[in-house]
Amino acid sequence: MRRWGVFAAIAVGLAGLATPAQARTDYELDVPVAEYSTQSTNIRATADGIAADEDGMAIYSPTELPMQVNAFEADAPGAQVDVRGRLPDGQWTEWTDNGQLDEPVSTVQVRLVLAKQSEVRGARLRLRHDPRRVTANARALSYRVYATREGLVGGKTANGHIIVQRDHFAALPSRRGLAPKGSGSYTVQVCAGNGRCAWAPVWDVGPWNTRDDYWNQPRQEWNDLPRGVPQAQAAYQNDYNAGRDQFGRDVRNPAGIDLGDGTFWDGLKLTGSSWVTVTYLWTVPGPFGYVHTPGDTLNVRGGTSSGTAVVGIAGHTAQVRVECETRGEVVTGSQGTTDGWLRIAPGKFVSKAYVSGVTGAATC
Repeated sequence: MRRWGVFAAIAVGLAGLATPAQARTDYELDVPVAEYSTQSTNIRATADGIAADEDGMAIYSPTELPMQVNAFEADAPGAQVDVRGRLPDGQWTEWTDNGQLDEPVSTVQVRLVLAKQSEVRGARLRLRHDPRRVTANARALSYRVYATREGLVGGKTANGHIIVQRDHFAALPSRRGLAPKGSGSYTVQVCAGNGRCAWAPVWDVGPWNTRDDYWNQPRQEWNDLPRGVPQAQAAYQNDYNAGRDQFGRDVRNPAGIDLGDGTFWDGLKLTGSSWVTVTYLWTVPGPFGYVHTPGDTLNVRGGTSSGTAVVGIAGHTAQVRVECETRGEVVTGSQGTTDGWLRIAPGKFVSKAYVSGVTGAATC
């Protein structure tokens, strides 16, 4: 992996020459654009910076700052600059290009979004803490939306993942909740009417729109719509925007989420497009972990042994929120041997032997 060079920081004046009231609270950060990570997609280095022959994204390693910030200004001719921050519990805020972070953070990550046939020679950010901004209270966001099957085996998702047979991932119509390739930092819990649930990392953008973070308020676009109502749903059901999406296409279904074939068929046991309940797990407070089952998926069971019914599936790298931990059958997995089991939703358990990073879970 290419490593991101250290940001150049312009901090306060010489020690002893400025009082706290006079100290600067802005930090200038220079992004060494050619040092993008392997999680980037459709990006190539040039003599002067980077370029994209197709729509692409350049992702850079996280950088720790000597202060907390919640606002930024960006200057990167040729690219859209997205920034996210790591919260104290290890979760990330959403990516944003509007100059505001959800909460004060001291670790940030930058993503440059390039259009087809574009080039970038440099990028600079000015980060600051704005005491006037009020942090929104944490809440678990869940909405009932229409799910369609993505298919497209052999194609490439927005984060660069090559889609395989019976794949386990999801697509949302905004890059704000797009996880970098090979990660589950943004994961959805999707539950069908048959009682089954699936946990899938968000690796693609769609369906229909690319700037419709309908789970947020305010949202990137379509702010006259109720929170939780995808623009495509309003267009299809109520002729909103003359029945068209952001690109002017006639909307032919009300979909607010696309699902990889494995999530759709195996995780939820769906046979056709369906209404489902989606929980956007990065909005859920509390302990969490990441599923590690390379080349496979993790069965979610109705109890704490392999003899209980399978009630869902979690994909590799998916994030799971941990309601509590209990004891059960001893299992050996990617994280060792343990009798620990995690309840990740009411009546739904996974062995801790396949989940990394869980701390602070209460006892069931």
